[in-house]
Amino acid sequence: HHSTDVNSLLSRAPLYDHIFQPFHLRVAHHFLSYSASSSFYVEPSKYKRDMSSMLRPFARGSGASAAFLNRVSNGIGRSSAASASPVVGRLMGTQSGDDAKPPTALAKLHLEDGSTLTGSSFGCHESTTGEVVFTTGMVGYPEALTDPSYQGQIITLTTPMVGNYGVPDRKKLDKFGLPAMFESPKIHASGLIVQDYSHHYSHWKAASSLGDWLKEEGVPGLCGIDTRMLTKKIREKGAMVGRIEVDLDAPPPTSWANPNERHLVAEVSITEPKVYGKGNPIKIMGVDCGMKYNMIRLLVDRGCELTVVPWDHPFAADMHKFDGIFLSNGPGDPTYCKETIEQLKQAISVPESEVKPIFGICLGNQLLGIAAGGEAKKLPFGNRGQNQPVINHATGECYITSQNHGYHIDTTTLGEDYQELFTNLNDGSNEGFIHKSRPYFTAQFHPEYKNGPTDTEFMFDTFLAACKDPKAPVQFPVRKPAPPKPNVKKVLLLGSGGTSIGQAGEFDYSGGQAIKALKEEGKEVVLMNPNIASVQTNMDDKSHNKADHTYFLPVTPDFVEEVIKKEKPDGIVVSMGGQTALNCAVEMYLAGVFEKHDVQVLGTPIQAVIDTEDRQLFSDKLNEINEKIAEGYTAETIDEAVEASKKTGFPLMIRSAFALGGLGSGICVDEAHLRENAKKALATSPQILVERSMLGWKEVEYEVVRDVYDNCVTVCNMENFDPLGIHTGDSIVMAPSQTLSDEEYHMLRETAIRVVKHLGIVGECNIQYALHPESLEYCIIEVNARLSRSSALASKATGYPLAFVAAKLGLGIPLNEVQNAVTKKTQACFEPSLDYIVTKIPRWDMSKFEGVATNIGSAMKSVGEVMSIGRTMEESLQKAIRMVDPSNDGFQPKARFETMDDLLQELKVPTDR
Repeated sequence: HHSTDVNSLLSRAPLYDHIFQPFHLRVAHHFLSYSASSSFYVEPSKYKRDMSSMLRPFARGSGASAAFLNRVSNGIGRSSAASASPVVGRLMGTQSGDDAKPPTALAKLHLEDGSTLTGSSFGCHESTTGEVVFTTGMVGYPEALTDPSYQGQIITLTTPMVGNYGVPDRKKLDKFGLPAMFESPKIHASGLIVQDYSHHYSHWKAASSLGDWLKEEGVPGLCGIDTRMLTKKIREKGAMVGRIEVDLDAPPPTSWANPNERHLVAEVSITEPKVYGKGNPIKIMGVDCGMKYNMIRLLVDRGCELTVVPWDHPFAADMHKFDGIFLSNGPGDPTYCKETIEQLKQAISVPESEVKPIFGICLGNQLLGIAAGGEAKKLPFGNRGQNQPVINHATGECYITSQNHGYHIDTTTLGEDYQELFTNLNDGSNEGFIHKSRPYFTAQFHPEYKNGPTDTEFMFDTFLAACKDPKAPVQFPVRKPAPPKPNVKKVLLLGSGGTSIGQAGEFDYSGGQAIKALKEEGKEVVLMNPNIASVQTNMDDKSHNKADHTYFLPVTPDFVEEVIKKEKPDGIVVSMGGQTALNCAVEMYLAGVFEKHDVQVLGTPIQAVIDTEDRQLFSDKLNEINEKIAEGYTAETIDEAVEASKKTGFPLMIRSAFALGGLGSGICVDEAHLRENAKKALATSPQILVERSMLGWKEVEYEVVRDVYDNCVTVCNMENFDPLGIHTGDSIVMAPSQTLSDEEYHMLRETAIRVVKHLGIVGECNIQYALHPESLEYCIIEVNARLSRSSALASKATGYPLAFVAAKLGLGIPLNEVQNAVTKKTQACFEPSLDYIVTKIPRWDMSKFEGVATNIGSAMKSVGEVMSIGRTMEESLQKAIRMVDPSNDGFQPKARFETMDDLLQELKVPTDR
């Protein structure tokens, strides 16, 4: 078999990245490297280099170089160029080579409290000292390391794996002449501490590994450190000075050079003024205390001529030349910037006729606060990360923000002309203040993001609006008024139905959590669920939070109406029983049953459900906000489907409206295949969608929560191990996503929030994307306006009880008033940050049936799943493999392939094996 011409075999069998989507596992070379005892064995290192158009090195491969297949299927049984998928035959060149080796040199981390940790050195192998801090961001290490606010600090990243998507090209510039993917021209952090460093990387924008970049910049990096333990230590004892020591025989330091005792702003600020966007109409002076590049980009893009001046520039004398003053972020103790504070005191003391708007971010907030008479205090360990919840006291709206600071302003010490504008919902610290009559306002968080969420980018628009009309009151975006709270005492909860794929047990968790939430709010709960083999229907005294009345009846319109007549509930919850309950509710809504019996639907309005389920209405809704959806056409007959295929071409995807578990959907490779599948789909659904195939694209989903006040958060994002074409329920899924950069992660997050707000969903929903693996192109696949199987997974993966929270939101309770069930102190308006990896592997029982087709696709066939949690990808994946079937010892070869054709067929056509 070693003499087989592999190139010719591959050319006859185009492949798509089934389980070989660029997901990089140190152990994954076993997929194509079988044990010597197997009857068919391919030594990966023997693959020819001229196969690069079809094969790419398997990143993170250990031992011998590994290779795996990187082709997108042109359709089962077809190979014509006309049917090619958008992603074909291109080598992922932006990835590490086979020669990448894991770090072996050791180094120590000495801490001020006397403790010492030992890890592996993967950056510049030199010693350094800095303040050890932690940040909880799960993406965005290139942006974080180049943030000047980290000057003098050793950053601990809590995210479980770092380096997986490499580092972008440092030489690529944006339209302003700034490094396109970074926040300053260099790394400002003194060092980097991570738990699991991926010495292999792969991303279409990558130019090198993280370790190589650190070496270029002379910055040490340490991996193999228990970052959870280190983070706990910092939380308990506060940020402390530490030293990365490469001389293993050197004793721990006896004295510590605290970087906060240096003038860090003077180290990072420019020395001469510089103008960006020359000629633009709005003239802004920016005081550079360590200004991030994205602040420049956002201001100039909005029509500003931005004159950036050094931190100690005498700008008060030049105020009359500008429309406003912008104060940037920066590192260290704000009291060292005495010259800046003095200039600000002059700037805010001018007569009314000379007032200019002033907007300060991060350190700029602290400097303006001190100038206004306030006191800056050091926080125990600071707020650094991308998931800090903040409330706007002017509007009541909550935002998720990016933060990086160790000091804050004590607003009780501010002058009487100032009032608090923003507050951190976790620790109650001040996040910004505003003058009562003049356009002076601040944000302690980072509305310019990079890295982080874009929720508060509007702050730049608010600032520039004030610059155009400084006498007008400062205005923030006004939300639509919330509807009145539902006045309900008795609630009917629709369960899922009998045991079958797409209903029953997988929604037991959501129903049980909803009962708990409703009972906690003092509501009488009536449950309809015909499935006695569920937790939510337990009626014995040992059951906590059981329903007051339980009806073991089918969830159908006739039976539900009979229960409504008997129990006379005020409200009904329809989003906890999966597609079964949703379809029943839609039918009853259209028939006017709810209105007839004066029953209020709690949570997402039924019209919003219809808008997400009806494929044409869904497409129209997304087009209203210019969102990207796959090219597709609705059809109600087979002939209409065939006519639509002439516009999309083959292969194509058909999807059924109002279907359980993707029933009736699938990839069609020609007209005969389409007619066969359309006939099946239309037998169970009144409408199908014929859409362009995106086979081979990454599939990513976000769990989103929104309340009636328009507060919205994304609780969990997940990435399918399998590319598009396999139903999520039949895919291996990992949380958090493992191949997305900060740009991709937050692009999809921002889209999710915009879509969910536009649709008017209240409670919880799931949005699924197709993301091109080599560009920023994406399409929205669907939105599930209900709790799903993924919701239960996300709840258990993050510790965020989605169904419990959704039930409370359905009662009109704001997100920031629902208690965090984990901490019992904070609230539910937050986004969990994971320091572990969760893997879900589905389980099929097709072996119990003779003659059943074992291939898997866009229609779900799995009957269950397992979920594992690990601190590394290998641990998490290994646990899940062993749990899904007791006969699996772990990640090792199991199947035997007699010929290369057998192997290629197994890779081309995914099955339950």
